Amino acid sequence: MYDRRDFLKTTVAAASVLAISSVPRAFAAGTAMYTNIIYTKDNPGTWAGKEGSHVPEVTVTGAKITVVTKHPMTDKHFIVRHTLVLEDGTYVGGTTFTPADKPESSYELPAGYKGKVYATSFCNQHDFWLTETMV
Repeated sequence: MYDRRDFLKTTVAAASVLAISSVPRAFAAGTAMYTNIIYTKDNPGTWAGKEGSHVPEVTVTGAKITVVTKHPMTDKHFIVRHTLVLEDGTYVGGTTFTPADKPESSYELPAGYKGKVYATSFCNQHDFWLTETMV
């Protein structure tokens, strides 16, 4: 049986793929079509000043991608999910967190992949944050 948590995980994953598939156009040439919907280090919109604890940090080690969000985790304010998507919109994976977890996740890239990857971090109070990285 599908419960509320499964529904939310699926919804966030689907929204991540849809949102990220249009990111290259959205942020091309410094244009921020999705201001106050998708936040980045350079485009924090409404949440200016929150970048340090909400922007996902990406580390690439060979084919392994590690995503860390330096955010305190409390029952009322926490990172809900990380998602990793390739430049063409291919969903690599996602990790859902509880307030008791550390917002850290790891993913394996497809063999030989070279190009952009998009890592997202979703905060239950400060919305959807994105980091673009070349591998």
